[in-house]
Amino acid sequence: MIDFAGTVRRGWQHLIAHIDFPLLLITVLIMGVGLATIYSATFDSSHRMLNQAGNMGFAMVIMWFVSRIPPQKLMSFAIPLYIAGLLLLVAVFLFGIKVNGAKRWLSIGVTRIQPSEIMKIAMPLMLAWYFQKYEATLRFKHFIVAGLLLLIPFALIAKQPDLGTALLVGAAGFFVIFFAGLPWKVILGFVVAGGSAAPFLWNMLHDYQQRRILTLIDPTTDPLGAGYHIIQATIAIGSGGAFGKGFLNGTQTHLEFIPEKHTDFIFAVYSEEWGLLGNGLLLVLYTLLIGRGLMIASAAPTLFSRLLAGAITLGFFTYAFINMGMVSGILPVVGVPLPFMSYGGTALVTLFLGIGILMSIQTHRMLVKK
Repeated sequence: MIDFAGTVRRGWQHLIAHIDFPLLLITVLIMGVGLATIYSATFDSSHRMLNQAGNMGFAMVIMWFVSRIPPQKLMSFAIPLYIAGLLLLVAVFLFGIKVNGAKRWLSIGVTRIQPSEIMKIAMPLMLAWYFQKYEATLRFKHFIVAGLLLLIPFALIAKQPDLGTALLVGAAGFFVIFFAGLPWKVILGFVVAGGSAAPFLWNMLHDYQQRRILTLIDPTTDPLGAGYHIIQATIAIGSGGAFGKGFLNGTQTHLEFIPEKHTDFIFAVYSEEWGLLGNGLLLVLYTLLIGRGLMIASAAPTLFSRLLAGAITLGFFTYAFINMGMVSGILPVVGVPLPFMSYGGTALVTLFLGIGILMSIQTHRMLVKK
């Protein structure tokens, strides 16, 4: 007699074998907050919330597939993915489509792709593979090579110009190099050198990037131009008070004062409606997400897994820190979405690729121990 119950149970166990439920639960809670906020931000066109729900479903399928790939197999993708990402970035430089003054997209017939998104995963993957390869003979020269591997795509992305994505890719690569053992004296040396080169770096910035930095210091110098985003966002955050105005009751949001309210500035919408208390709860969720990722990194069995998990996890921190900082007026506006909350499919897929890799590292480690 066929044991249907046993077959269903085994099939279910096989289906969820590589899912880390604490990590998934935290991520789903943040996404739930994001969906509710997108609904409020686009109340007059709720199809965007449905589109985002579809994006989330697709991204979670990608996460499920990636979670089933053993970390050893992920290593084999490092070089091809990095080289493909570089070639696509060069193709953007040569043949890219210019939108709003920035050349960031490639047309592939039926759709367009943004190759810089690939480097958010390819960069930490490549550097983690590199340090794993030379783990037994690691010398300072290897850190120099790693820095060059990071600098090339960073420069290509910054040239587009896309400073926000360049910062995220640069941060992901830096975290790998840092966790691999980069000496503090070298880090301090770069900080001093960067400070000394500030005038030169300032002249390399585009005019609109310089205006964003100057506006950060005093947004009122251009209240209807470069300072408009910061002024309206800080008004929304401040007007939320301790407990917020309530769901769907944000005046700055629904009177269309907040720009990009469902994408880069979604944190202003959330803050206006839920106030300081809601912000505290959101920070707790992000802290739990980062904490879980660091726990997975610390327990990973190989250097490759530890470096990759640590870089991906602190990448989530970088996303959240830069977005909340720019919306709050303490960092320049650079166009970085709030992870798992901002509307958009491409960034969401990249984020869930990272979640899938973390699950792969965690669950395959547990299977090996068994």
